[in-house]
Amino acid sequence: MSSSTNLNVTASCSDRLSLQRDPTPPIIAAYWRPIVLVFLPFAAGYFLSYFFRTINAVIAGQLTAELGLDASHLGLMTSVYFLTFAAIQLPLGVLLDRFGPRRVQSGLLVVAAGGAALFARSDDFATLVVGRALIGFGVAGALIAGLKAIVSWFPKERILLFNGCFIMLGTLGAICATSPAAWLLKYIGWRGLLEVMAGVTAATALIIFFVVPDRPSHIPNVPSSSSGGLRAIFGDRRFWRLAPLSTMCISTAWAVQGLWAGPWLADVDGLPRASVVLHLFVMAVTLSTAALLLGIGADRLRTRGIQTQTILGCAALLFVAAESLLILDVRSVSYASWAVVASMGAGTVLSYSILAQYFPKEIAGRANAALNVFHIGGAFVLQEVIGWIINRWPAHGGHYPAIAYKAALALMIVLQVIAIIWFAQFDQKLQTLVARVIGRWGSNRIITVSSSRSIGEG
Repeated sequence: MSSSTNLNVTASCSDRLSLQRDPTPPIIAAYWRPIVLVFLPFAAGYFLSYFFRTINAVIAGQLTAELGLDASHLGLMTSVYFLTFAAIQLPLGVLLDRFGPRRVQSGLLVVAAGGAALFARSDDFATLVVGRALIGFGVAGALIAGLKAIVSWFPKERILLFNGCFIMLGTLGAICATSPAAWLLKYIGWRGLLEVMAGVTAATALIIFFVVPDRPSHIPNVPSSSSGGLRAIFGDRRFWRLAPLSTMCISTAWAVQGLWAGPWLADVDGLPRASVVLHLFVMAVTLSTAALLLGIGADRLRTRGIQTQTILGCAALLFVAAESLLILDVRSVSYASWAVVASMGAGTVLSYSILAQYFPKEIAGRANAALNVFHIGGAFVLQEVIGWIINRWPAHGGHYPAIAYKAALALMIVLQVIAIIWFAQFDQKLQTLVARVIGRWGSNRIITVSSSRSIGEG
């Protein structure tokens, strides 16, 4: 009897040590049902959001040729997606906290399906804008509905990991909007492609509505009044520390990858259509991979005492460096530079995980929506501003000069540097790093100028 008891105790201790060494398998085993019934359906919705967000970079050529759009028209038609997307974010956060993500997300995707069908049948600029606006409105809840579901169904200590996996699966939509979409365009054209995606979107709405269960019993209903939660969010200085940096970096990445990367590669680098699509494909794959790596990496670094805020700041510095290489026309690292630009679009993994540390899960929908207003609204403004700046230069043969694109991106860099400096004021480690980077950059500039003068005098 005693021997049996000792064996049981020993086995129990061994099991506990095994759990401590590798906690992942029991978590997957314990949460397989919400992964299948909750996580994957919402990831499918986010997949569609990313597909619709980036598809215009591939179909822009056909749209321009068939409907006679210029850079300004193309920028407005594409960015209106972000305008309607941003407009619904705050009320959407309240609805998610009140009614749960299942009802809200399924209803919105029906609207997106209608918008895609209208876009496919458009014969003029105005109808394109309306269709694109409805698509933006319909997929507006894809990200924050999924994040709300993750916060509700999964343990807090694993939110970073699940957020990373969720965004990684969603960004596969950006991959499918490159080479696979370009291949389909040869056979069914942009109208046929949008019709197919309208059907897929409607089917996803039905799956979410009929398959996803309601909120877990331990998550309480939230009062319908939103003023208290929003006051707490917008009154928190930590939110205003995060929002400018997150917006300027992530919104720029979305605006560039969603539209202007393709024209840049064609007009500035002079690449043929096949090479442009290949670059866009590499960017999309990098975006998807970065989402997963950021989730896993930040989760591991957090256990070693490195804050997620510091990781976000370092990612922003790398993003600015990559943009600078594009402006300087360093084509030997072209793929790497564009890959870094794309990967910054997955910075939401870090931003929303930081928000989860700041606010309780009862108002998680509103907190995520509040930041998403800046992300999506920023993408709308920046995408339109880039188009406006490019249009200041005359086009020749349908192509704009390189200086037009570089001037637009230079403005983005200036705003990003200001946001980085503001963000670094609240993080001593990041502040030291930023000071070192700026100091080293300044020293290199002085050396370069001195060398140039010496050569000139000689």
